[in-house]
Amino acid sequence: MVVIESYDFKSGDIPINVTINKERDSFVFIYEISISKISENTELILDKILEEVADKINLGIVDITDPKKTLQTREKFRDSIVYTISKYFPDISDQTRSFFTTYLMQKGFGLGKIDLLLSDANLEEVVINNAEDPLWVYHRKHGWLKTNIHVKDEDMVKHYASLIGRKVGRSISILTPLLDAHLESGDRVNATLSPISTKGNTLTMRKFATKPLTMTDMLRTKTLSVSSASLIWCGIEFELSALVTGGTATGKTSFLGAMGGFFQPNHRIISVEDTREIRLPIYLHWIPMVTRTPNVEGKGEVTMLDLIVNSLRMRPDRIIVGEIRRQNEAETLFEAMHTGHSVYATLHANDTEETITRLINPPINVPKPMLPSISMVLVMYRNRRTGIRRVFQISEILHDGSPNVLLQLDFRKDALLVVRRNQRLMPELTLQTGLTRNEINNIMAEKGNILRWMVKNNINTVDGFGKVVATYYTDKEKLLKFIKK
Repeated sequence: MVVIESYDFKSGDIPINVTINKERDSFVFIYEISISKISENTELILDKILEEVADKINLGIVDITDPKKTLQTREKFRDSIVYTISKYFPDISDQTRSFFTTYLMQKGFGLGKIDLLLSDANLEEVVINNAEDPLWVYHRKHGWLKTNIHVKDEDMVKHYASLIGRKVGRSISILTPLLDAHLESGDRVNATLSPISTKGNTLTMRKFATKPLTMTDMLRTKTLSVSSASLIWCGIEFELSALVTGGTATGKTSFLGAMGGFFQPNHRIISVEDTREIRLPIYLHWIPMVTRTPNVEGKGEVTMLDLIVNSLRMRPDRIIVGEIRRQNEAETLFEAMHTGHSVYATLHANDTEETITRLINPPINVPKPMLPSISMVLVMYRNRRTGIRRVFQISEILHDGSPNVLLQLDFRKDALLVVRRNQRLMPELTLQTGLTRNEINNIMAEKGNILRWMVKNNINTVDGFGKVVATYYTDKEKLLKFIKK
């Protein structure tokens, strides 16, 4: 066995060690997780404590799902665990007691060792394929890895799925064997039950970034250049609609959220998502909305279309949509663009040509004459071998509905290079603003200086970035003078 990498992290008060190994005759690396402070005997005693406390507290469905009782039940559970630990381990230190308490809280009130995996910042996905196989994880550096963690049986996988679903008011059963939900942390969860998944029950957890990416982070990691970020900022300031496209896990939603940092603080923003992922600065006038699946009786569903139609009655200046999937959603959004709303959405497509093809063909079927409502198309790319994400193309949609790629990623130089001159974007900006091309270029240069200053001074939180942008809109001279100093 060869050790590829080893590192430590903390899950609450629990110190975790991870070793990534290459075993002989194995075609994938092994992700081994260990809690160094817990021996086998100690773990047996802790399991006994957990059983004792669970019997005493008698956690029920109502206690877990009722928001008013959740905190009360959690505190009651914790107090009982602390008392029982002191009974079994009277001489341990406060630090060890806290460590044991966190471990048992995760095991009894959460998802057990899955919670430990979700605490590793290096992981993007945590999956259970069935109870026989070990859990798999997607590591930012090493890709898919097998772990040394197993779940007890298929019923335990189903229990985890039911627990997650109930907390957000959704159910999973033989009649409704598919579940899309999210954890309290925002991590997205998909679950399937046998016999739909023929090898067993599954859970797929996509981790939600603890700190959402900002445009500062993307500039630092070379996801895009300062000049291209300035162009996007200029387009957003002057209310041009945009689509963010790309393949799976290319960072479409993260980029959409980062673009939201450029919105004006006096504009009303409505976001519509299946699962809450986008996070915008506190300085914005923002109303986030999420869809809802029907209950077991088939009632109470709130679809993406319902929310988009409703958002048009809320006097929005900007509408953000997590993903366009269906014809009626797309038609409503394009109508919104035609009536003067600025719309920003994501779509699965690998380049600008494919974006057009997807929009004008089933199942979306948008008439081609409506496409010029979109001013910009931003295509994301991810190198699956290295995990690096980049903006692949920045394009405009011409008046006949055909695409014109303005900037494209040169893979050898790892840089966005000019491919063609713009034919619509700049004339549209000059028409709508009354500014000359030189004045718009000066505004973009000004924005570039602000972005460089934020990168240099590591202003990379959502609210920190939003504060600078809000100051730019409300007191530009003061901000530019401060930056010059």
